[in-house]
Order: sequence, then C-alpha cells, then structure tokens
Amino acid sequence: MMPRELPPVAHIEITAALLQNLVGADASTVLEIGAHHGDHTLGLLHTFPRATVHSFEPDPRAFAVHQRLIRDKRSKLYQLAIGGTNGRAEFHMSDGLPPGPVDALKRNYPKGWDQSGSLCAPTGHVEKHPWCKFTRTISVEVRTLDTWASKHAPGTIDFIWADMQGAEGALATHGAQALARTRFMYCEYSNEELYAGEPTLERLLELMPAFEIVHRLPDDVLLRNTAFAG
Repeated sequence: MMPRELPPVAHIEITAALLQNLVGADASTVLEIGAHHGDHTLGLLHTFPRATVHSFEPDPRAFAVHQRLIRDKRSKLYQLAIGGTNGRAEFHMSDGLPPGPVDALKRNYPKGWDQSGSLCAPTGHVEKHPWCKFTRTISVEVRTLDTWASKHAPGTIDFIWADMQGAEGALATHGAQALARTRFMYCEYSNEELYAGEPTLERLLELMPAFEIVHRLPDDVLLRNTAFAG
C-alpha cells in the first residue's frame, strides 16, 4: 500500500465550536482515552451537552485527582488503560517536574509528574525531556478498545479523544471493530519514536485506512471516518 500524502501542518486551535460544527452538538457517545486530571473531560462535557463521556486513566495519582474534581452524571471514569491486551500490563509511571514555578508545579503535581506515563517503554522521550523521569512501573488493568466497547458502547461512537503516549498503534490494531463505528477521532502523533513502538502518522493512517485527515496539527491530528456520510 502506497503511503497517503499528508496535508501540510495547520496551526489552528481545536475549539468547542469547531468540534460542534464537525461532530455535532447532539453527539451521544464520546471516549476520552488518557483523561489525566479531567481538564479535557470538562471541555468535552461542555462541547457535547447530550453525550456520555467515557474517560480512561490508569495512573492512580491522576485518577484520584480526576475522581475528586469531575462530578457530572454524564462522566464515566474507568481506572484502566486501553491497549493491546485484556488483563494486566506493566505501566511506566512518569515523575519529576518540568521547568517552571516550583511552588505551583508542586501544588498541581504533589506526587510528581503524572502526565506522561505509558504502557510503552519511554525511548526518545527521555532524551527530549530529561527532567521527566521514569523510575518505576506498576501493574494496571488493560482492555482492548474492542473488548471494552463491545460491552459499554456497542453502537455508534461519535468522537474519540486519545492521548496515549505512544500506544496509538495498539488502539488501532486492537480496536478495529470499534473504530469502524467511530465517526471522528483526535489523537497525538509523533514522527520520532518517543515511546517504544510508537507509530508515525503515516503508519497510523495505514492501520486506520477508513479515516482521513481533517486537520493535521504539529503534534495532533483530527480524523474523520469516511464510512460515515456527511
């Protein structure tokens, strides 16, 4: 298969208005894979006022903050990772603090940086962000997207917001059935391997042949499933 030609990078902001216009304000099922403290959860709940937002966060530090801060009956939070297996897997926990106001960072991350953990071993990330440490792993619950969605979201999935720190390939490979009924997806990508096995954008598109690029940002991409009309 010939690689698809990538559009140029667009320096735009993915706003609530843009997503409402594209996905529709009446969206009913939204998935947030890698929910962290819930900042994007709040945005998704606001953007899609009729949707149930299913959020996944395996890091127990971030999960505890999210659970405390997000109180909305439309928000469903799961302490598990979406990946390439069903059961338990090793999760690489991130730590340290980035450059910046130390007191504010310690208030926001009292147990260390909990935003870069991954099922994939860090590789180039260690060199690119030397302040971010990966000194320990923990065992976390993992489900494939197909396994989870077959039980919890068997119908159309309107939108997926994925921040998976290099595990996007596992999402695509082991979530093909769920992605076939997913209308739009927004996710990170990197054309340098920051985590072991991290797919490039070209490789990600190969794994998701029904999806086309709506907007390509410097480190993120908004995708549309061409199987859905309109």
